[in-house]
Amino acid sequence: MRAVASQRRIRFIVMMHKNEGIPTWRGIFVFWLPLFATWLMMSVEGPFLAAIIARLAEPKYNLAAYGVAFSFALIVEAPIIMIMSASTALVTNRRSYLMLRNFTNSANGIITLIMIILVLPPVFPLVAEGLIGLPPKVAHLTHLTTALLLPWPAAIGVRRFYQGLLIRNNRTRLVAYGTVIRLGGMAGTALLLYLLADLPGSVAGAISLSVGVTAEAATSYFMARRTVRDALNTVDDSDEGMTYRSIYRFYYPLAMTSILALGVHPLITFFLGQSRMPLESLAVLPVINSLVFIFRSFGLSYQEVAIAKVGKKFEGYIPVRNFAIGLGACAMAGLALIAFTPLADIWFRLLSGLTVELAHFALLPTQLLVLIPAASVLLSFQRAMLVASKRTAPITLATGLEVTTIILVLVVAVWQFDMIGAVAASIALFIGRLVANSWLTPPLLRAVRKARISPDASKEGEKNNA
Repeated sequence: MRAVASQRRIRFIVMMHKNEGIPTWRGIFVFWLPLFATWLMMSVEGPFLAAIIARLAEPKYNLAAYGVAFSFALIVEAPIIMIMSASTALVTNRRSYLMLRNFTNSANGIITLIMIILVLPPVFPLVAEGLIGLPPKVAHLTHLTTALLLPWPAAIGVRRFYQGLLIRNNRTRLVAYGTVIRLGGMAGTALLLYLLADLPGSVAGAISLSVGVTAEAATSYFMARRTVRDALNTVDDSDEGMTYRSIYRFYYPLAMTSILALGVHPLITFFLGQSRMPLESLAVLPVINSLVFIFRSFGLSYQEVAIAKVGKKFEGYIPVRNFAIGLGACAMAGLALIAFTPLADIWFRLLSGLTVELAHFALLPTQLLVLIPAASVLLSFQRAMLVASKRTAPITLATGLEVTTIILVLVVAVWQFDMIGAVAASIALFIGRLVANSWLTPPLLRAVRKARISPDASKEGEKNNA
C-alpha cells in the first residue's frame, strides 16, 4: 500500500510540474481546445433554450421572464464562479485540497440559502415589481422560473471546483466530456417538455438548465476521483502556511469580482425596465447575450489555461500573451461576420425564432458589441497573470470601475437621452469593459516584471492582497 501511495504521489507531483517549461503555441492550443469546446457547448445552451421559449406560447413575456430569472441566478452564483481559478492555482496536495474543498462547500451552502430567501413570497415581489418594475405577468413567470433554478448556484460551485482540479492536472478533455453530459441533459429535458408538457417557456427553460448543470456537477465529481486520490496521497511542506484566512484573502477579491461583474445584469435589467421600449429590450437581450457569449467563450476558456501555462516565474508569458492576441482577433472577427452580414437575419430569425420586428430590433445592439470578444480575451489574460502572481486585489478594483462606468452610462443614456434600452445597454457594456482593460494594464506589467525578477514574487503578492 505504501508503494502504491508513493507512486501516486510521484505521479501527482509530476503532473503538477508538467507545464513549467516554455509552452509552444501548439501546446497551448491542445490544452485550450477542450476548454474552449466546453464554453462553446455552454454558449449553445442559451440560444437553444431561447429558441425553444420563442416557439412556445407568449414568447415575449416568457423570454423576458427567463432573462430576468437567469440574471438573478447569475448574481447569486457569482461568489462561487472563480473557485475554478482558485482550485487550478492552489490545490497541490492533501492539505490544500481538503481546505479548499471545505471552503467551497461552505460557500455553496451560503449562496443556496440566499437563493431560497430570494424566492420567498414576501421577498420576491418587492424585488421584481417594487425594485425592477416588472409587469405583473412577467413578475409571476419570473418568480416560478427563479424558484426552479434553486439547484443552479451550488451545482455550479461543485463542478467548477472539480473542473479546476482536472485543469491543474492536464485533464482538460474530461472537462469537455462533463459539458457534453450537461448539454445532453439540458437539451433532452427541453425537448421532452416542449413536445409533451404544456408549460410556460420560461419554466421549461429553468427546469432544463437545472437538470443539465446538476448532471454536469455529478459527472465532474466522478471524473475527478483519481485526481482527488492523488492529491490526498500527496503530503508535503509547501502549503503548511495555508489557512482558511489565507484562502479567504486570496479568494475574496475574486469573489467580489464575480459579484460585481454578474451583479450588473440585474442592474441592466432595472434600467431596461425604465427605458424606452422596455418589453422589446428585455425580450431580445437574452438572445443577443447568447450570441455574444459564443464569441466571448474564446476568452472565458483562456483564463485557467493562462494560469496553468505561464509558469512560476512567467517563463511562458510571451507565448501565452501572443496566443491571446490571436485568440482575440479571431473572436472579434467571428462576431463581426454575423453582426454585419445577412447571417444576422439567419441567426435571429431562423435559429433564434424571433419575429421580424424583434430580429430587426436586436441588430444595432449586437453591432455595438462587436469588440467585446477581443476585450474579453484581454481581460481573461490580464486576470490570469494577476492570479498566477497571487495579486488578485487589482482585479476587483477593475471590475468595480467597470460596473460603475456601466451604471453611469446607463443613467445618462436612459434617463437623460431616453435611448432604447437594448442600445443603451450595449454602449454601456462596451465602455465599461474598455475601462476595466485599461485599469488592469499597469498592475499586469508590474506583476510580470516582478515575477521574472524575483522568485518570491508570489509571496509578495500575498502580502499585497493582505
